[in-house]
Amino acid sequence: MSIRQLYKTKPMADGFNEARALRVIEIMNDFQSLQRRIAEYAPNPPPEEYSEEGYQVLRQCRAEAEAVLTASFPLDLLQVPSSSGEQEKRQLQRVIIDASARRFQARKIYLRAVAAVRWSNTRNAILQGQQPSQSHATQLQQANDILRNELAAITDAAIINEFRQADSQAGYWLQDDPPQNTMLEWIRSHPA
Repeated sequence: MSIRQLYKTKPMADGFNEARALRVIEIMNDFQSLQRRIAEYAPNPPPEEYSEEGYQVLRQCRAEAEAVLTASFPLDLLQVPSSSGEQEKRQLQRVIIDASARRFQARKIYLRAVAAVRWSNTRNAILQGQQPSQSHATQLQQANDILRNELAAITDAAIINEFRQADSQAGYWLQDDPPQNTMLEWIRSHPA
């Protein structure tokens, strides 16, 4: 039985439990898509460049993505299904917070990984297979500066706004989507 079927057959506290269940699916689909894209970015630098800033960011992103993916779901959010629509409403709202926080974390990791891959591509274009030398120093420093600026531009508020805009344009039901402070609090209280 699908989540949609389950909640179609249960009495609903306010009539929106089916929409909440669908929202969980939408958020988790986004999360899975982000996880697949992050997995594509496997840092494989030459040994002499292992400690370069962009490669460090890629390794950190990979580790963070694995931690978010393997973090256990807080089972205290789940309760035995009952006929209480209000209880199901509260449970679905908690699951929406959990799913939204994971999707938020994955998006932030993904954006950082994309910036690091762009840095790597720029670095490779500058070096053109050569070893770094003084003749490359200015361009390599510019690439490092661009990476730092891109990473600094990845803010919590920008990610939340991006999600809200995309989800609104897609016509998703957003009534129970958590505000930024709720997601950040959940992340702090549920470390991966």
